[in-house]
Amino acid sequence: MKIYDLQQVNEMAGGDEEFVKEIVKAFLEELPPDVALLREAVENNNPELAYSFAHKMKPNLQIFGLELSENIKNLESWSKEARDREEILEDVVYIEERVFLVCEAFKKDFNIS
Repeated sequence: MKIYDLQQVNEMAGGDEEFVKEIVKAFLEELPPDVALLREAVENNNPELAYSFAHKMKPNLQIFGLELSENIKNLESWSKEARDREEILEDVVYIEERVFLVCEAFKKDFNIS
């Protein structure tokens, strides 16, 4: 079982496999740095910046079926309610792990180095 779902991406691509690969490459280029900056924002207790990165990442996470919407909602909620950052670190770690696993799967499945 794959940890991602290309259904929405394939619908957008209309059967254009090269387009799908380009979208996957964009994910690989954008998401890891955004996740790292999200973690940094949370660790530095900067809820506004954390919200910005969580909100920016949300469409990419959804379109690839990563099922992280609850974690993103938790981050967005945390950033608005100014709660203790320890409460949200578990969500950040989970997002990091999932994105890392998906990136590795994409590299393998799409033969991208």
